[in-house]
Amino acid sequence: MTLASCQKTQTCRVLQLNIWQEGTKVEGGYNAIVQQIIDSKADIVLLSEVRNYNSTRFCDRIVKSLAEKGKTFYSFHSYDSGILSRYPIIDSVHTFPEKGDHGSIQKAVVRINNHEIAAYSAHLDYLNCAYYMVKGYDGNTWAKYDTPFTDVDSILKVNMASERDDAIHTFLASAEQDKKAGRIIILGGDFNEPSHLDWIESTGNMFERQELTIPWTVSTILTEAGYTDAYRQAYPDPVTHPGITYPAYNPEATMKMLTWAPDSDERERIDFVYYLPSPHLTLNEITIYGPASSVSHSTQAHEDSNDQFDMGEGIWPSDHKGILATFSIK
Repeated sequence: MTLASCQKTQTCRVLQLNIWQEGTKVEGGYNAIVQQIIDSKADIVLLSEVRNYNSTRFCDRIVKSLAEKGKTFYSFHSYDSGILSRYPIIDSVHTFPEKGDHGSIQKAVVRINNHEIAAYSAHLDYLNCAYYMVKGYDGNTWAKYDTPFTDVDSILKVNMASERDDAIHTFLASAEQDKKAGRIIILGGDFNEPSHLDWIESTGNMFERQELTIPWTVSTILTEAGYTDAYRQAYPDPVTHPGITYPAYNPEATMKMLTWAPDSDERERIDFVYYLPSPHLTLNEITIYGPASSVSHSTQAHEDSNDQFDMGEGIWPSDHKGILATFSIK
């Protein structure tokens, strides 16, 4: 085999995962994160809820734990969001640093198959979480309303008061420089906001969406900027493939820990992988990485959908499900 043939096409597996406060919410959660990363066979891991508890650097700790299992990864010091890479990191940037718990975005640049990849990990602002208004709960205090909000303008006004759109505009400005440099661009994260591709007329009677169609801000901005929602690219119909990622049912946690709106169906797809289309990048497959069950009305809900689920050995460490996308780079 020649060097040219080796470099023709290479597979890259990208795992996006909210690690639920570094796995501290369930017994054995940290070790479960390590195991799930290994079992996913991911090349790039985009993490949310990196906290650096007890004055430790989570990135160093997880890289060491993976090395003890025979897996080499690289990382850099970050907070709130983080990135692991099986490939050496040639540059890293705190694109949208965390301030006041309003989210963050980190960037790592790696080289795969003679292409530079700009991988972004986002954990967006959890406040002004306006989709909860439709479910009958306040999106800041999570106090229960007498009736759900159904005025779309009012809902979007609250949604725009978050810093999620600010973070995404910052990402787009940074990614524009990557684009000019000829890099492949991938973004993944817990957005704490649904997608406008999911809240459409045909899904209005699902998940207590009150028959509303809502042009959610972050997904709309990304789509208008030319980015592709990998899950919706593979599965365009949100009726057959709703792709729910939150809240994930986790038998290792109490039900109270898993729900913010206990009397509602708060199931939504709020964890994403996006990419900028490129002749050098092809999406091969994508799956929800995590348990098949979710939480609705404070009970375990088995998903009645055509979504595909995958999960490694052992316990699940999170209250989110992850996204595992496999790309070809040529």
